[in-house]
Amino acid sequence: MPKDWYEWHDLYNTEPILQQRLEIVREYIAYSLNALPDGAIRVVSVCAGDGRDLLGTLKNHPRAKDVYARLVELNPQLVERGRATIESLGLTKQIEFINGDATLATNYLGAVPADIAIACGVLGHVAEKIELNPLINNLSFLSKKGAFFIWTRGHSDSISYSDNVRKILIASGFEEVNFKLTATGDMGVGLHRYLGENLPQPKEQQLFVFSGVPSKAR
Repeated sequence: MPKDWYEWHDLYNTEPILQQRLEIVREYIAYSLNALPDGAIRVVSVCAGDGRDLLGTLKNHPRAKDVYARLVELNPQLVERGRATIESLGLTKQIEFINGDATLATNYLGAVPADIAIACGVLGHVAEKIELNPLINNLSFLSKKGAFFIWTRGHSDSISYSDNVRKILIASGFEEVNFKLTATGDMGVGLHRYLGENLPQPKEQQLFVFSGVPSKAR
């Protein structure tokens, strides 16, 4: 079992569920980039890992030079690897990788409201009944009106946890654009669009509580 999140990310080399999830996430990022009007595109990524979802999409996307992004990740090794990728893509003036706590609103100041918010591998690591609603409510701080929100949620013990996420998003002012399950059937990937108004201040300074550990993560 992986001992830390850096080691966990090596599972992308062998685990079909993660490979399939990444493929769908990149598809949704590309769709969002294509759908947004001409001009600069702001992106924020929560618990960004090494940024392979966004950076892998920008590698071959015609709107890469329009993107101004902030990726927030606590693991310094993942941040270092992500920064190396950004440099290789020639996007160092447009994309910043913050080595910090993604749960804190202060790490997004100056980068929000965003046109695209990404929270992949996050929702399964917040308390279902206690923390999920506050996290989704705080997306109104991260997202401008019309912004796309891309998220993932794993299923386990025959429970489709993504169904609850979809319901809460709709109740919180998000329109569902697309939703897919991985071919393995145990990971949902959603694309929603925020229809509400941006809040200039977060409802709480701590946007959510992340409780995941790499040895139990999927």
